[in-house]
Amino acid sequence: MNARAQHTASYYAASSLPQTDHPVLTGEQVADVCVVGGGFSGLNTALELAERGLSVVLLEAHKIGWGASGRNGGQLIRGVGHGLDQFANVIGAEGVRQMKLMGLEAVEIVRQRVERFQIPCDLTWGYCDLANKPREIEGFAEDAEELRSLGYRYETRLLQAHEMHSVVGSDRYVGGLIDMGSGHLHPLNLALGEAAAAQQLGAKLFEQSAVTRIDYGTEVNVHTAQGSVRAKTLVLGCNAYLNGLNPELSGKVLPAGSYIIATEPLGEALAHSLLPQNMAVCDQRVALDYYRLSADRRLLFGGACHYSGRDPKDIAAYMRPKMLEVFPQLAKVKIDYQWGGMIGIGANRLPQIGRLKDQPNVYYAQAYSGHGVNATHLAGKLLAEAISGQQGGGFDLFAKVPHMTFPGGKHLRSPLLALGMLWHRMKELV
Repeated sequence: MNARAQHTASYYAASSLPQTDHPVLTGEQVADVCVVGGGFSGLNTALELAERGLSVVLLEAHKIGWGASGRNGGQLIRGVGHGLDQFANVIGAEGVRQMKLMGLEAVEIVRQRVERFQIPCDLTWGYCDLANKPREIEGFAEDAEELRSLGYRYETRLLQAHEMHSVVGSDRYVGGLIDMGSGHLHPLNLALGEAAAAQQLGAKLFEQSAVTRIDYGTEVNVHTAQGSVRAKTLVLGCNAYLNGLNPELSGKVLPAGSYIIATEPLGEALAHSLLPQNMAVCDQRVALDYYRLSADRRLLFGGACHYSGRDPKDIAAYMRPKMLEVFPQLAKVKIDYQWGGMIGIGANRLPQIGRLKDQPNVYYAQAYSGHGVNATHLAGKLLAEAISGQQGGGFDLFAKVPHMTFPGGKHLRSPLLALGMLWHRMKELV
């Protein structure tokens, strides 16, 4: 089978770098660390550990970047979590401030990764939060002030309604916040480039090697259909695709469907009229819209988070009307690609980075709640610091925050959350 065909039929897969076929795990491997998951979390943990001189074996059930890391909207946006001040009672005001600073550092890790390893992933700077309602502009002003207080070194600028056409060719928005320290990129190419970098540093990568069983203990034995890995330490970086591999962790992350369509290539004039500054943009609604231009001037339009567990039968038919609400001028434009995938949502919207209480040699990172491109890179750094013995880092802050298990078990938690999100969407109408 062609390696490319094993990815979802997305624009990213169709325009990706040449993909290396990594071997299937056979026989026994021995390593300091076994990493499960070949997305951004696993790849960056493997890369950071290999840089620190540890031996690493990474196992991916499908292809490198097969999950959300290779399918997402490609938006690289500052910050981790939502409403970090709510955690002050657990980590203190200074802990909250440190988390906010790490949310800025996370983007810098991606910037440095791309520059150091010369990864051709169309990294483009410029992002704008979009306001559908006047009260959201007040929140943007608070965000801008907070960024200044944190010493943010990139331009931020509030936009009023009459300025919005300088960013987006739509009458839908009443204001915005420009951030020149965030941007957009080709996520699958970033993942493939990071896989190559991890391998160059000595990490061993295996594909089509789904984990079937884990034997826990002072050493872990991780089993696949044709092989096993014996390691001192295990990292679980499967996020929304963890399934039942570890019930304790899978109960704390809810897989939610997110969907994207890509138009045919647009002419230079039309593309410029839609997004004059080639920024990535995102609105503030519960069922948010996010969109940007690709390097070959397609509009990549995404959103419509689904908690029902059922994908639309026809993603293009589902997403196209949403796109036309923003850009009615695209009524005659052809849709070339449509795809979806699962993102991992946590109850408190903070990435879950920690280790299992009963198995202290088992670490995990998951539940990025739609901000995974940067947060996964931070998670990889924090996990590697903790595993290699660096004390007092940001890992401890994240590990202190408790995360609830979604009620209802695996069959009921999606419908229950879908009801909750419907309530939030109804509140938006008030």
